[in-house]
Amino acid sequence: MGFADDHLIPLIDEGLGNSAYLLDLGDGRALAMDASRDLRSLRAAAERRGLAVAFAADTHLHADFLSGAVQIGHDTGATILASAAGRRAFAHQALADGAEVDLGGLTLRALATPGHTDEHLSFLLLDGSRELGVFTGGSLIVNSAARTDLLGTDRTEELARAQYRSLQRLTALPDGTAVWPTHGAGSFCSAPPGTERTTTIGAQKQANPLLAAPDENAFVAQLIASLGTYPAYFDRLGEINRRGPSVLNAQPALPELSVQQIRTLMADGGHVVDVRPAADYAAGHIPGSLSIPLRDQFATWLGWLLPDTAPLVFVAGEDQDLSEIVWQAYKIGYERLAGRLTGGMDAWLADGNAQATTAFLTADRATGRPYVDVRQEAEFTAGHVPGAVHIELGALNASAADAPACPVVACGHGERAMTAASLLERAGHTDIAVLDGGPADYTAAHGQKLAQGTEDTRP
Repeated sequence: MGFADDHLIPLIDEGLGNSAYLLDLGDGRALAMDASRDLRSLRAAAERRGLAVAFAADTHLHADFLSGAVQIGHDTGATILASAAGRRAFAHQALADGAEVDLGGLTLRALATPGHTDEHLSFLLLDGSRELGVFTGGSLIVNSAARTDLLGTDRTEELARAQYRSLQRLTALPDGTAVWPTHGAGSFCSAPPGTERTTTIGAQKQANPLLAAPDENAFVAQLIASLGTYPAYFDRLGEINRRGPSVLNAQPALPELSVQQIRTLMADGGHVVDVRPAADYAAGHIPGSLSIPLRDQFATWLGWLLPDTAPLVFVAGEDQDLSEIVWQAYKIGYERLAGRLTGGMDAWLADGNAQATTAFLTADRATGRPYVDVRQEAEFTAGHVPGAVHIELGALNASAADAPACPVVACGHGERAMTAASLLERAGHTDIAVLDGGPADYTAAHGQKLAQGTEDTRP
């Protein structure tokens, strides 16, 4: 059994595509690395092993989630470890390049690895002089490197060059050194996303296409070319993490709200978010509500499509986990959660209110309509319906007027497409249908083959 198998517990957030880590230090204490504000899985893992978290380290000022380090420090008295260059405005042990922290038998060495952010640190774990592994955060990730455009397009190339130098530094470590990144499959901080979440230095030398670039200029061009869009809320969280997220002294909850309270909040600028499955939303929903089905990716689309400054009201099914709504919202800084509709859609209808419906069509029934594909650029170019109009879901708020009339809206399965249809409905579109399936289902039903590439299919 290797060190990581016995001592390292990865805590994977499938929705945001990130990994936090709980490191068992062997004496009843633990180190938490890049923990998010949603600490449920970390606390459960620590409790199972009987561990007390003594250190909470952050590799960088995260843009895609609020750090849980401040909360851990408050709850357990853990020492927070972070880059001195980050100028964090709360109590922490500020580390410069090369600084070492004694973990009680093991040593954690800070390595300055800017690129993803200016103040980015990787943390090398040492047993004496032996390199056990390196927490690489948003620097070296599996078969790629994290994106370098989060601080603005004017700095993307500069940071890509810094990322090149950081990766050169990391790959100078012994080939057997384990690599434990934070960003991974499904993360919009990845460029592009991969599938595996951990690796080794030697494996990356063999498999990472960025490390095969012949020189720095080629690396920069290759990295920048792989950058897709990212959620709007990313622009806010780095500064909140620098200041320190607020400490929660109790479990946040969703108050019950009456139909009249919902109507009042809507009139005052609040947003209704319907978290039920796509088929339930299609069958009947509050007019003007936004469909974001409650699943792993809920936080991403909440943060991409709605502001964090307006009250949010939720419509949920009887069997849905309300705490999951709350924690996904809180981990990206959405705290204006007004509550949920008591009794759901039954209560809405019983009060005499109208509902809207959306056609949810199987591929064989989705005929005679313009096909609007709302997937990400990389998904679209990999295979799409010939002649499809492509508008990414994240751009639809600004581009709803450009969508064709009476479309069938599609993604990979139907969830994002239902969200898109709800946005189009809010913008005034009518007679919208959603494809229950994806492009392969559609082309198979209509005797077509998937098209590939970057043909001009935007409206």
